[in-house]
Amino acid sequence: MTNKTENSNSNFWVLTLMVFVAAIVRILPHPPNFAPIAAMALFSGAYFNKKSFAFAIPMIAMILTDAIIGFYPFALMVYVSFALIVLLGILMLKKVTVKNVVLATLTASLSFFAVTNFGVWALGTLYPKTFAGLMESYIAAIPFFHNSLLGDLLFSGVMFGVYEFVKYKVPALSQAKV
Repeated sequence: MTNKTENSNSNFWVLTLMVFVAAIVRILPHPPNFAPIAAMALFSGAYFNKKSFAFAIPMIAMILTDAIIGFYPFALMVYVSFALIVLLGILMLKKVTVKNVVLATLTASLSFFAVTNFGVWALGTLYPKTFAGLMESYIAAIPFFHNSLLGDLLFSGVMFGVYEFVKYKVPALSQAKV
């Protein structure tokens, strides 16, 4: 029993470390919207068996890095979108395959775009509270979507790929439930 518990603890710390390393990338200089936010959320949803960890670990990492880089006016909408992406990871990545990770990442990118830009429209003063104003908000955000999508695909590929490689090299982690 101890070996199983040790494997589970090791797996928990590997997953947590990966999420926090990804979060630290947010602090480093990077192009606008080219960050591992969606990858952290999908990864956590896919691999943490305890769903409370799937939501809490990446959310804590986000809040800590936001405390360093500075909170922003629409952080609440980012956090709502982030939680939604964790849920996507739970639902779409019951089986982790390249195809499933790519589909979940594309879905995550689109949902982040939809939720956060809806929030800018609904909670901000930049756009009129009309359907046309909402469309203006989405259209104005299109140039940033390119970086979001590329970052999401890159960071998801790295996080999922590194973890699967680690599991291959340390098979005991494959058996551990966190």
